Amino acid sequence: MDPRHPYENLPLFGTGLVLAAFLIVLHGFMLAKPAESKRFLTRFPRNAMAGQILLGVGLGWFWLLVAPEGLGRLSSLTMYLGEFENAKGFLRLLAPVALVLVVISVRDFLAVRALGLCGLMAAAPLLDAAFLKDPASRLLIPIYAYAMLTASMFFVGMPYLFRDAVTWVTADNRRWTIACAAGLGYGLVTLACAFLFWRGY
Repeated sequence: MDPRHPYENLPLFGTGLVLAAFLIVLHGFMLAKPAESKRFLTRFPRNAMAGQILLGVGLGWFWLLVAPEGLGRLSSLTMYLGEFENAKGFLRLLAPVALVLVVISVRDFLAVRALGLCGLMAAAPLLDAAFLKDPASRLLIPIYAYAMLTASMFFVGMPYLFRDAVTWVTADNRRWTIACAAGLGYGLVTLACAFLFWRGY
C-alpha cells in the first residue's frame, strides 16, 4: 500500500490540464459574456445560497482530511497532522458545528468567505502535484496556488476587498478585458506547458 497521501500522487500533467481548463473556460466565458459575468460577480458577495453551498463544500473537504480510518472512500483523503494528530476527533465535531453556526450567524459576505475557504483547500493538491518535479515550467502551478492562497486569506479575513476589487474591475471595460485576457492567457500557457513539458510527470 502506498504510504503517501493521495495529493502526493497527483500527476503534474493531469493537474496542469485541470487548472488550464478551469482558467480557460472561466475567463473565456467572462470575455464572451461580460454583462452576465459582471452582474454575477457584483451580486456574489451577498448571495446567501452560494455562500452556504461553498461553505458546505469547503468544510466537507476539510472533514475528509481529518476523517477516521475504516470508512472506505471517505477515509481516502485522511491526512497525518503531526503534533495535532490527537486533535482530529475534536476537528471532526467542529466542522459540522461550525457549518451550522456560521450559516446562522454570518450574514455579511458569507459567499466571499466561503470562496476563500475553498481556495485555501484547493491550494494543497496544486502544490503537491508540482512538488520536486523536474520541468522548470511547473512553477506556473505553484505561482497560481500561492496567489490563490494569498487572495483566499484576504477573502476570509477581509471579504469587503473582494467587493472593492469587483467594483474596480467592472467599472471600466478596458480593465475587464485586460483582467479576463490575462487569466485566459495564463490558462493557455499552462495548457501548452502541460502538453509540451509535463507528460510523464
